[in-house]
Amino acid sequence: MNSRFASPETPQSNPLATGDPDTYARIAQAIAFMRQHYRHQPDLATIAQQVHLSPYHFQRLFTRWAGISPKHFLQYLTLEYAKSQIAYTRSLLDLSGNLGLSSPSRLHDLFVTLEAISPGEFKTGGSGLQIDYGIHSSPFGSCLIAKTARGICHLQFWDGAEDREQAERQLHREWVKAEIRYHPQSTQPISEQIFQPLARPTQTWVLAVKGTNFQMQVWRALLAIPSGGLTTYQDLAIAIGQPKAARAVGHALACNPVGYLIPCHRVIRQSGDLGGFRWGLERKTMMLGWEASHRQNTPVGQE
Repeated sequence: MNSRFASPETPQSNPLATGDPDTYARIAQAIAFMRQHYRHQPDLATIAQQVHLSPYHFQRLFTRWAGISPKHFLQYLTLEYAKSQIAYTRSLLDLSGNLGLSSPSRLHDLFVTLEAISPGEFKTGGSGLQIDYGIHSSPFGSCLIAKTARGICHLQFWDGAEDREQAERQLHREWVKAEIRYHPQSTQPISEQIFQPLARPTQTWVLAVKGTNFQMQVWRALLAIPSGGLTTYQDLAIAIGQPKAARAVGHALACNPVGYLIPCHRVIRQSGDLGGFRWGLERKTMMLGWEASHRQNTPVGQE
């Protein structure tokens, strides 16, 4: 690895922990198989065979990751379920009338606010800014989290050593004149808290990002989509008052600098097809199913 980006290896974690890289790889492979074959409703033994585990160990691993069994998880991968959630989310947003502010039903979701960096910081590529970043494990694979004194400015996912270096290079390209240092102690608390689906929010996460006025409008609108909810490119364009801009909405999602916290994974096609995703369709499938399963599995009184 280029010495410019050299940093200690990510500490190993419990093999059954949801953020363990091996766990992520097995779960991703299993969900890819389930998504491709959901019409045939594969049984536990068939799915476990795809990831070279016994049915018992696979059931245990998957349930720890998703909160529910593989059999129940399958329902979140169907087109019928996706379409029902599009309609449900549309009705929520119609009732709230405040797209981009607070959702009427955030269901153990995170409190997130979006702030644009100043025009001067945008123009100078972050000159004068200090950015700390770290490499962390998550339920969706390894991720790079970066923050300034004002808030989180970058969160992206990656796979493998080459992708890690590309992720670090991408951070430097986005903030070409900032002072960037590897300092995982600064970003570890973020990693530990944002991927806890049943934890009640204890603080507001501020995202300090740069983007065009249109991109900021789209990203703010996404913050109203509740965890487990789904919307479409067209509905998002309509909601921000630009019904002919569905394609431009898709481009804004592809430019999202803070994955997961700006939930571009919750936008799919009207048909129920997943559409695209900057960090891969398998990861998008995992995020949507993980959120849906934890939302449905939330104990009464914790919504």
